[in-house]
Amino acid sequence: MDVKTASGRAYEIFDVFTGDALSGNPLAIVHDAEGLDEKRMQAIAREFNLSETVFVTPAQNPIHTAAIRIFTPDYELPFAGHPTVGTAIALAARRGGGENANVLIALEEKIGVVRCGVGFSKKGAFAEFDLPRLAEKLDIEVEKEVAAAALGVGTHEIGFENHVPSVWSGGVPYLLVPVHNLITAAKISVDTVFVRENLPVVNGRQLPIYVYCRETRLFDSDFHARMFVTGGNHYEDPATGSAVAAFAGAIHHFDRPVDGVAQLWIEQGMEMGRPSRIRLEMDIENRRIAGARIGGSAVKVAEGMLFV
Repeated sequence: MDVKTASGRAYEIFDVFTGDALSGNPLAIVHDAEGLDEKRMQAIAREFNLSETVFVTPAQNPIHTAAIRIFTPDYELPFAGHPTVGTAIALAARRGGGENANVLIALEEKIGVVRCGVGFSKKGAFAEFDLPRLAEKLDIEVEKEVAAAALGVGTHEIGFENHVPSVWSGGVPYLLVPVHNLITAAKISVDTVFVRENLPVVNGRQLPIYVYCRETRLFDSDFHARMFVTGGNHYEDPATGSAVAAFAGAIHHFDRPVDGVAQLWIEQGMEMGRPSRIRLEMDIENRRIAGARIGGSAVKVAEGMLFV
């Protein structure tokens, strides 16, 4: 299919952070988005009504693959993980990526240039990207009692080992809340009124809440997670790469991995019936994070033409 014809613009829908259709996090990708202004992009993202929609345009630097803009139905994001993975795989496939092929994709995002390696095999496509910004802890304190009330659980169910609520950002800020176990994670019910009145607003938006525990459903996962977008349009997200970028900081801060490469798998979306798995790798040097990568699979589930 041509990227653009006189009758419309091509789009694709991928399920990301999964190798199975109708699971993971769905993503819309609008190709050859030249000529669309910000208002039009926002309206199209609202039309798709997925957690994110990507708009692809030519890169400003010809050595890069493409420039992308990422929109939720309500606002633009400077960076997001599942749009990066899904778009890298989509563009690599359009460049002729086939079985056993490896393709390097460089995406110009608002946060900066994000470099992605895409590999194709009999099992499907897997993309991994270098974090454009290492996680940093924000100077915001959220007490256990406040986190518990926001999530509708008991204060005694917040935290495990030395993990406590904290706010981190790897480009997008999140309130990270550790909970005791899968039972606690499963019964979470976000009190949107309490959140609006008691949790901080960062960069003009209510902090999304990323809940995690060490107990997992899959034997080869290291953490189980859920992520809730708060504010006016409240929803749960089935797979959130930008949250894992922030989570890398909390893992390093609380767990202190030894020097070398730490590889972790995070499962998410289980409670929604859209299971996903995200791989996090951290390069630890002198007990500090020297670099980090996020990876995952994606599968195309639809394609078509956008007539606007």
